[in-house]
Amino acid sequence: MLWFLKRKPFSALQIPLSLFHPLRFFSRLEHENSFHLSNTTNPTFIHPTSIIHPNAVIGEGVSVGPFCSVSSSAKLGDGCQLYPGSHVFGSTELGDNCVLMTGAVVGDDYPGYTIIGNNNTIGYHSVVGVKCQDLKYKPGDECFLEVGDNNDIREHTSVHRSSKSTDKTVIGDSNFIMGSCHIAHDCKIGSNNIFANNTLLAGHVEVEDYVHTAGATVVHQFCRLGSFSFLGGGSVVSQDVPKYMMVAGERAELRGLNIVGLTRRGFSDAEIRSLRAAYRKIFMCVDANAVSFEERLAEVEQHEELGNVPAVDAMLQSIRNSFADNRRGICKFRH
Repeated sequence: MLWFLKRKPFSALQIPLSLFHPLRFFSRLEHENSFHLSNTTNPTFIHPTSIIHPNAVIGEGVSVGPFCSVSSSAKLGDGCQLYPGSHVFGSTELGDNCVLMTGAVVGDDYPGYTIIGNNNTIGYHSVVGVKCQDLKYKPGDECFLEVGDNNDIREHTSVHRSSKSTDKTVIGDSNFIMGSCHIAHDCKIGSNNIFANNTLLAGHVEVEDYVHTAGATVVHQFCRLGSFSFLGGGSVVSQDVPKYMMVAGERAELRGLNIVGLTRRGFSDAEIRSLRAAYRKIFMCVDANAVSFEERLAEVEQHEELGNVPAVDAMLQSIRNSFADNRRGICKFRH
């Protein structure tokens, strides 16, 4: 007989009201037959219809709703909440105080692992840490996903593991990933980013920090989005977006600096004026006998004032990095 058919319910203990939230529609009978794995002031609560492998590691104060499943290699940190019909598969680790909403699936039975940090929310019917959609993936290869802390991953979002054992898909801290977004294999996502609904990132995309994408944005594989950049709604980004810049369009073009974002993030008026001056010299030259793009970059780098502003230096380095070997260059700019 299967192990989960042999398990018998424990006798009921007093249940704190704080644990009722994800289980708010249970009947009195269901509460009486539920499982309590701890006698602490914040006991672990497991609904009797859920399947928890006996080898799974369950922290204190965990709340598991009906019809959930947790695999043999899974680890659930203290205070995690699994809403009805959510599942944890494969070698998966959830940090403390993570929440899986109804229908969420985290992890996969493929080799490798999925690690989710603390205080993360996985939205309704989201799929996080599953096999990638890449024909280069070889069955049996290990694949990995690592997610930091304090991320809000909303409904119907998909986040895939890496496509090879030598790489990882990585998401940092405090990102807000809205509904129906897709983060493909081997992406590297920084921290404090906002991805609006239906933002789609292809494989190997790199996103730095404080990037904001508007709805229905599509990013080509191997592109890099620089810190504090903004991508307009419906943009199709096929080349890098340098730091501090704003792009928009069906084939995204540079549309200036992300002034609103820079102001909100505390850049000083002096820094913004310097960035504007550097941007004009590089991208808005109106001289009929203008020098080449490389010469304009060098001119700003050697400028007596602009060359000594750290924000300007960071923008110039971001542009130069995009023209290194095996990089895609930057989005086109209007003269």
